[in-house]
Amino acid sequence: MVQSKFTKPIILFTTLSLSTAIGACAPTTGLSPNATPVSAQGQSPEAIENGSSAAPEKAFNRFPDLPIPTNVEMDSTRTQIYGSGETWYGQLGLNTGHGSDSMFDFYKQELKGFGWQEITSVRALVSVLTYERKGRILSIQIEQTSKLTRKAKVTISVSPRAGAAAVIN
Repeated sequence: MVQSKFTKPIILFTTLSLSTAIGACAPTTGLSPNATPVSAQGQSPEAIENGSSAAPEKAFNRFPDLPIPTNVEMDSTRTQIYGSGETWYGQLGLNTGHGSDSMFDFYKQELKGFGWQEITSVRALVSVLTYERKGRILSIQIEQTSKLTRKAKVTISVSPRAGAAAVIN
């Protein structure tokens, strides 16, 4: 077999393509949070803004206790928030560029890192995840907006647990 000067680049390209395809089969959501987990929230706002940590987009700075995936937009018609920091409550509407299964997997994986304890979850046409943290209950509803676009809308509701008083900052 005669080797041309193009044989090595073709072999390298093929090897890289195969390793990328195999890596794509790993059981991850492929999404990364736009916010910092509780363990890293002790950093100064300047450190986060200067890029030493994954900083949330400005619209989502109000929710330091939630992982916000990349490629989402806040839906102001479905959003009503009271308070801020780690004592906010209300409802946050998100329109995502991701499918409902990806969003379900994202929140199931990421919420633990933000200190939320799972109560229950159901994957269905309208999936629901319920968590608790520091006297607050978090409920996430995930619904596919269209079979064609494979994008999901997410509704995040946070409220004080029964018997806990709502605190507004």
